[in-house]
Amino acid sequence: MTMKPTDREYTVERTEDEWRATLSPEEYQVLRQAGTERPFVGEYTDTKTRGVYACRACGAELFASDTKFESHCGWPSFYSPLAGESVEYIEDRSLPGRPRVEVRCASCGSHLGHVFEGEGYDTPTDQRFCINSISMTLRPADQA
Repeated sequence: MTMKPTDREYTVERTEDEWRATLSPEEYQVLRQAGTERPFVGEYTDTKTRGVYACRACGAELFASDTKFESHCGWPSFYSPLAGESVEYIEDRSLPGRPRVEVRCASCGSHLGHVFEGEGYDTPTDQRFCINSISMTLRPADQA
């Protein structure tokens, strides 16, 4: 994972007023203010539907359903993004004494969740992308 600076330009850019106009207050709080939805309530936490998960803010494709796995953490978990450039990684020191790696959409900079390594899950990458349901939309494979 390569950490990127937070002051970069994105292919999808909007003013904060434009983001507020296109996102619900709950979506805005997670996507644009790095919030977290409550565990076990997100619409995709237990979804088994095959398809592609896209950024709810800009529509960029982020994760494939075949990389989603049961982590029992309360949020959808994936072991790899769809393509290496679909997400970016930002150092997150918002919790004292507990540095984390924030995952953002590489197209618009919206907050998606966090990625964790070395937790012992039996996945090909030993990573868990813990992603807020509200930050994504699912495009089912049978509707593609």
